[in-house]
Amino acid sequence: MNHIGNAQLTQVVLPGKVGVDGFRVERGPVPSPGAGQVLVDTEASGISFAEQQMRRAKYYDQPPFPFVPGYDLVGTVLTTGEGVDPALRGQRVAALVKVGGWASHVVLDAGKLIPVPDGISAVDAETVVVNGITAWQMLHRKARVQAGQTILVHGANGGVGSTLVQLARVAGVKVIGTASARHHQALMEQGVTPIDYRIEDVPARVRELAPDGVHAVFDHLGGRSVVDSWKLLAKGGTLVSYGSASTKDDDGSKQWPVLKIILRLAVWNAVPNGRSGSFYNIWTGVKNADAYYGRLRADLAEVFALVRTGELTAKPAAVLPFERITEAMRLAESGTVAGKVVLTP
Repeated sequence: MNHIGNAQLTQVVLPGKVGVDGFRVERGPVPSPGAGQVLVDTEASGISFAEQQMRRAKYYDQPPFPFVPGYDLVGTVLTTGEGVDPALRGQRVAALVKVGGWASHVVLDAGKLIPVPDGISAVDAETVVVNGITAWQMLHRKARVQAGQTILVHGANGGVGSTLVQLARVAGVKVIGTASARHHQALMEQGVTPIDYRIEDVPARVRELAPDGVHAVFDHLGGRSVVDSWKLLAKGGTLVSYGSASTKDDDGSKQWPVLKIILRLAVWNAVPNGRSGSFYNIWTGVKNADAYYGRLRADLAEVFALVRTGELTAKPAAVLPFERITEAMRLAESGTVAGKVVLTP
């Protein structure tokens, strides 16, 4: 460990199962990159649903406490380790890390970096890293949507949901989206048919809008919602489950809600009925690192290209410094904002 000039490491630590005010901001020496690594000066890192689960000790494979959360980050390469091209210094990059992103300086493997093109700010880029990869891969690699089809997006105002809505519009796909009433006007302006999940019977309303079923459902809720989502599929339709938000405050095993979804999907898929379902995990295939990170770079390049043309609008709900982590987490978990809450050192 060493200091770079007068720089000091600042990081947000999750010490255990805590409330939104239980995170700690700590300082220390800046780390040095080893062979094959780079040191990144973090410019932005976001709050995703993963961290909301982690503070409850409910994320499927989170590390033991204490640790530094932060699922993804955008920053600039400061220094390079042995065997890494020095030309990377000064380059803005993105990275998917699962944990560790809420730090002012992060050591990363050079082979896991994703280039950020010129013309996109660090905050805008961060807003679409994990959300953009997730939405793009679910829409195009899992559901393989086609122009003219109709899909259902649960949580259409959220980080992933709002990105799905925009990518679907670019692809010529019609969207039915669930959200609270405060977000309906903004969704309608994007061509979405909104459903207020708080007061409406969502399955019944979807059947009114799409009597033959929808071509895909994107469900982050888990629990009972997965069953309803499956029943709403048209012949040839695809259910993509990618979380279990409805069970985040439940007691018991953090693995069981996800395993139950995976088991249900396996049973449904085993019976030929013209429909299919899958559980999306952004880390699937990571053991084949070259192919995995090549796919990430290709998919995020597509997303960044849409940001540059304005077809995809990055939606930071708020930008707050690490020191205001309590306020940031409270806002992210409030359900009142559209888009992603972004942290900066």
